[in-house]
Amino acid sequence: MARPRLLRAAAGLVLIAALASACATSSSTPSSAAAGASAGSTATIPELAPDQKVSIVFESYNLTSTGTWKPVIEGLLHDFEAAHPNITVKGQPPQGTTPNGDYTSSVKNQVLAGHPPDVAQVTFDALRFAAGSLGAQPLDTLVGRDAVQANFGGTHPFAPTARPLGNVDGKTYAVPYVFSTPVLWLNRTLFTQAGLDPANPPKTWADVRTAALAIKARTGKDGIVVDCLTKAAVWCFQSLVRSSGGRVMSADGRTLSFGDAPAVSAVSTAADLAHSGAMPNLDQQQAFKAFSSGQLGMILETSAVQGLFMAGAKANNWELGASQEPSFGSKPVVPTNSGSGLAVFSKDPAKQRAAWELIKFLTSDHAYTQISSKIGYLPLRTGLIDDPNGLQAWAKANPLIKPNLDQLTRLQPWESFPGDNYLQISDTMMSAVEGAVFGDKDPAAAMAAAQKQATTLLPPK
Repeated sequence: MARPRLLRAAAGLVLIAALASACATSSSTPSSAAAGASAGSTATIPELAPDQKVSIVFESYNLTSTGTWKPVIEGLLHDFEAAHPNITVKGQPPQGTTPNGDYTSSVKNQVLAGHPPDVAQVTFDALRFAAGSLGAQPLDTLVGRDAVQANFGGTHPFAPTARPLGNVDGKTYAVPYVFSTPVLWLNRTLFTQAGLDPANPPKTWADVRTAALAIKARTGKDGIVVDCLTKAAVWCFQSLVRSSGGRVMSADGRTLSFGDAPAVSAVSTAADLAHSGAMPNLDQQQAFKAFSSGQLGMILETSAVQGLFMAGAKANNWELGASQEPSFGSKPVVPTNSGSGLAVFSKDPAKQRAAWELIKFLTSDHAYTQISSKIGYLPLRTGLIDDPNGLQAWAKANPLIKPNLDQLTRLQPWESFPGDNYLQISDTMMSAVEGAVFGDKDPAAAMAAAQKQATTLLPPK
């Protein structure tokens, strides 16, 4: 039986119509203001006067009470206000219910009510929807392309693979903010108890299966959880498919391909882990608890839970390790990114300028020093790792960051499905994955049927 999950509510025709009316935009292209404006070097919003008081709302899913997220972001907002005494920031978590990580529904509901947050985290799978239907503002137009590109530079420039992740049709709608690649977290203590070498972690999925079954047989603990197989982890599932030699959709975004042989092969490999007993049927919360308490040998997961796992290892007297995402035999691993970018939704020029100042601060050297060392997200300004005034000492003391940094150099983007039905397409795909991995559905038949159904949800060609 597939594991129980909370289902995201599908957007109805009335809601789509209301969004179209509220934002007066197309679902598949950026807003008319964005399309008509030049994305050159000239800003369209003025600088704030030194004594000009502005208050803005910043919506961030990192302000939930999960692990170390909230205190770190609250500390950064305090630092920002100290550096910008004329700008007041009200930080808020997503409003209402956000099942399975659908944080964009909070912004959507506030857009419909007429008071969206001024600046918000937008997950990368929702980027086209945010630009086309939610009224996210093109930063190249607001502050000028030169200013946007300058923010990617500085003493420690952004990693090249990270820079374009917030782009839609050649325009920057979000500045990449926090994300990870899939990391294979290890309980090194269980590896040793099972007669395995924790210094030589599994390199392939066949190795993972062997190690997981050994841990289960010799320690009585569970072997592996691949947290890439549910609706909340579609970013990671895309990496499995890419690493298996496929894609979830064509490069031009017009045709779905998650029912093709490479994706089916990835699903079949995961199903074998479950059906062989190597992988238990745990939801994310159960898996985090099991791994933190020392009851699970491995978990493929974002690095954003590094702080949680480190605390669990210390409290329960076991040693944490980390390795890169396993491969499908000799095929190269293609890591994709989790996470979000920062987008501006305000229509008020003063608030837009204040929002841009906040975005610059939250993607600065100071911010990534805090975000990486205290949460575990990738430092997108990778040069901080070699800076004695940045993250050098922390990186040497925390070698767990290395697999994530290595994978950043080979990153391919978490792709967003086109149109207003992007979420339903994603959910259709992942429901088929769950049914095949944790249920009794044939992977090939389940993925083909899901692709056929999801194709009807694509926007007209």
